[in-house]
Amino acid sequence: MSGRTGGGLFTRPHTPVGTWLKIASTEPAEIMAFAGFDFVVVDLEHAPLDLVTAYRLINTAAALGMTPIVRVPDKTLSTIQKILDAGAMGILVPHVDTVEEAAAVGRACRFPPHGVRGAGGTSRAGSWGLKPNAEYLTAGNDDVLCIPQLESVEAIKAAPEMLALDTVDAVFVGAADLSMSMGSTPTSPDVLDLIASAISAAHDAGKKCGLAFGGVPDKAARAVRDGCDFVLLSNDTTMLAEAARSLVTAFREADS
Repeated sequence: MSGRTGGGLFTRPHTPVGTWLKIASTEPAEIMAFAGFDFVVVDLEHAPLDLVTAYRLINTAAALGMTPIVRVPDKTLSTIQKILDAGAMGILVPHVDTVEEAAAVGRACRFPPHGVRGAGGTSRAGSWGLKPNAEYLTAGNDDVLCIPQLESVEAIKAAPEMLALDTVDAVFVGAADLSMSMGSTPTSPDVLDLIASAISAAHDAGKKCGLAFGGVPDKAARAVRDGCDFVLLSNDTTMLAEAARSLVTAFREADS
């Protein structure tokens, strides 16, 4: 069983709720903190964000009391290393389909003897070399969350083995890609059954399972009642787009 909390994310008195950050600016991260989100996921997979921008978003989120998690664009050790050196408290890894892949990304998140992460104590994660080395190494192994993203039937079937790994702390089900891989929809019974099985596997291992719900908080709340442990709602770009369109539409209707 993993006891890692991601800087306190899983010790909060309520279900953690987060959102995706896709805009290359720190202002949306500030807004999400003021709005009350518990965590943000900096999206390097589906947004045109570079490492420097990710670094600034991580710093802003952490300074304002949110847990900064980064969805990396690939599974490589070098990418994960740089993101963790930047101070991320969690790594979300897309398209992890096998226990071997989960083991590899888990090792990339941990220092020896638990993994292969290289020491970089002069980075932000090590307070620029001011944090005692033992404390820096302990924090890296005990605090940082490793979260494989399950987006295929193969991945869901491998979930119990992935979650049995001590280096893996939770799983996140990407329902959209999972359903597309099946030629189905996220709300179809076959997809919902697979999601339920991932949640069950996580709980059997004493770990967490998360889901994303767009801008549908009621649906997210129902999923929490059904066992989901952490949720993502919408993202900065969509919130802006929907608010802008709603405002213009309301004006056009009032002006007609």
